[in-house]
Amino acid sequence: MNKRFMLRLMSGLALCSAVTAHANAAATTSPTKACRLPEFPQEVQCGQVQRPLNPAQPQGKQIDIHYVVIPSQDRNKLPDAVFLLAGGPGQSAISVASWATTLMARLNRRRDLVFVDQRGTGRSAPLECPELEKAEEVLSPEQRVKVTDDCMRQLQTLPYGELQYFGTSIAMQDLEAVRLKQGYGRINVVGASYGTRAGLEYLRQFPQSVRRIVLDGVVPPSMRLASADAQKALDALFRDCKKEAACNASYPDLENRWKKLLASQPQKINITHPRMGTPIKTEMTRDSLLGLVHKSLYSPNSLSALPYALTQAEQGNYAPLVTMTGATNLPGPGGISYGMHFSVWCGEAFAQSASLPANDDFEKLMAEQYTQTCKKWPRSEIPADFFKVPASASPALLLSGGLDPVTPTRYGDEVAKALGPNARHVVIENTGHGLLAQGCIRDVVHRFLNAKEDSEAVKVDTTCVRQIPRALAWQAPVPPAASKVGKEAKP
Repeated sequence: MNKRFMLRLMSGLALCSAVTAHANAAATTSPTKACRLPEFPQEVQCGQVQRPLNPAQPQGKQIDIHYVVIPSQDRNKLPDAVFLLAGGPGQSAISVASWATTLMARLNRRRDLVFVDQRGTGRSAPLECPELEKAEEVLSPEQRVKVTDDCMRQLQTLPYGELQYFGTSIAMQDLEAVRLKQGYGRINVVGASYGTRAGLEYLRQFPQSVRRIVLDGVVPPSMRLASADAQKALDALFRDCKKEAACNASYPDLENRWKKLLASQPQKINITHPRMGTPIKTEMTRDSLLGLVHKSLYSPNSLSALPYALTQAEQGNYAPLVTMTGATNLPGPGGISYGMHFSVWCGEAFAQSASLPANDDFEKLMAEQYTQTCKKWPRSEIPADFFKVPASASPALLLSGGLDPVTPTRYGDEVAKALGPNARHVVIENTGHGLLAQGCIRDVVHRFLNAKEDSEAVKVDTTCVRQIPRALAWQAPVPPAASKVGKEAKP
């Protein structure tokens, strides 16, 4: 009995040693390691891959591309991970990982979620311009140009400060390197805003690596300025306000009042800093006013408050407009690294004709600002095929908002047509930029990516999507004292 017991014990110890050795070997070969992020209560997995700054010199200067994996905990985990491509350009995917994981929680049950900080953002050789990103006041166009030039010179002193190597095409080669290091097969790509352009470029370069692709707020490679439909969105607001009795009563003749307000600039203004509570004395210029209004057009909620903000500005009170646009906010999780932003946009948006005429005030403003900045900014070499959208063998789901001032529905139509019969385009008319958080869209995305066969994905059921009315114009509350005497607050 003692002999048998000893043999079993030795056998058990040998088995334990083998399991321990296997676990240790797996730990040493794992591409990621456990880490903590402030936004997540649980441990996640962090990884990095070393990449050449200049792909033409693979043994030359190197940078680290950082990424985070939110692993699936399901026993029957699926192999096709979901990669989220952030917007901007200039957003850190890792910084928005918590928000995106909430949206894609159902997908995360059986699939890994992967967030790669694109080169120039977050932890991956960041190109930050703090004077722009943390500005305590509304900068004039002249101030922005000077601050941007100063930032460019500072960034060029960094060990990785060759700014011409931060374009989308090179970045998507980094993404492929992450996929390979993680050992994934074909992946699902979810791009938001600029992330849709990145996703299209990844699809162009590595079609064999894409299982499905979702494009939310489509930025085609040919898009030059992020103001294509800004004037159209503002005109629609004026038109709808005139039709809506309550809006027209509170804000009559809004379009002409806006034109007079714009023509009255520049003006010296005094406001209280929305965040600091300190007084601000500055000059509101015509271009600054256009820039603030442009920001308010992205979301239906801020758009509904715009009539009130404009009529307040008409009376000299610019605080509502500055506050609602977040012009003096500190950068949040979705903040932009402007050095990366200009490294991408100056190379790609201005690789085509730089002399296209502006259609309206918003396009003229943006064209002038980017032209000034991009005169000196180093530019990437753009592949000849970058501006082409190839037909896709992989199913694609495109999402557009009918009030989007930046990526209008026609962009989604154009790209869907180019991608071919495997593309579906879903539009919600009275929403703005970005649909992933709208209504049942996340369920549609889940069904699209979860479909076993491509033919099922292409025919994904979208009947839950409902068209919604435009948000009503915001009305200022009537103070109690005014209501007692039968008077309304002045709009």
